[in-house]
Amino acid sequence: MREKRIGMLIAIAVLLILLIWTLFPIYWMVNTSFKPDAEIYNIIPTLWPKQFTTINYEKLISSNFFTYVGNSLTVAGTVTVFGVFLSTIAAYAISKLRFRGRTVISQAIIYAYLIPRSIMYIPLYMLVSRLNLLNSLWALMLIYPTLVIPYATWILIAYFKTIPNNLEEAALIDGCTRLQTLFLVAIPLAAPGIMSTAIFSFTMCWGDHLYALVIITKDSFKTIPLGISDLIVDDLFAWGQLAGAAIFAALPVLLLYMLGSKYIVTGVTAGAVKG
Repeated sequence: MREKRIGMLIAIAVLLILLIWTLFPIYWMVNTSFKPDAEIYNIIPTLWPKQFTTINYEKLISSNFFTYVGNSLTVAGTVTVFGVFLSTIAAYAISKLRFRGRTVISQAIIYAYLIPRSIMYIPLYMLVSRLNLLNSLWALMLIYPTLVIPYATWILIAYFKTIPNNLEEAALIDGCTRLQTLFLVAIPLAAPGIMSTAIFSFTMCWGDHLYALVIITKDSFKTIPLGISDLIVDDLFAWGQLAGAAIFAALPVLLLYMLGSKYIVTGVTAGAVKG
């Protein structure tokens, strides 16, 4: 009994240490966002603002930062909806239909996901340039599916394999077409996997910096990562505004993960077990 209690205390202590280790950077970011510059650059750090101020948030609000937020929401939302929709259809076909080249296509999708993004910068830039889409949100909407679709298809293939074939066979016997079976049987059963994949896909688009840096130079089309990087000028760091901007950037993603937490756990676990 005593050994169990000691073991439990050790486990609790380890969990507390990990919790503090994980949450302290977030606390420090929030703490820094409410400090004036003089206190931020003080040699002796303070765990709580001595002079509480909202000046950093006021500067962000008066700038174009919320234009960047709107751009990121537009791009990430659009790419996620269309990318996950196409990935769902592709994943269902690969996992449930029997056709020549199915294995090759499945492997090609995985290899496409594993290709380093740095290799794709030049050809994608040339493509966007020839289409006269530089400095536009359409360019990002064209490029980001190259990130989302291979990833989402790969995840959803594993999830669709967890759906029993007899359910689809019963629907086909009842007179459903293959397309009706997809939308009326497979997609409702795969909803947790689709939701979790959509959340991860949104996060990929929301946080991308490098593709946006290559394609976008006009201020009115910049996304959140570019807006945050603009707060760094040469070797000058606006730490207070950087912290506030990071909080604003994290809130939509945090809200998505909070609302979809049950789908994430269910979807990832089921896909991992089958895959």
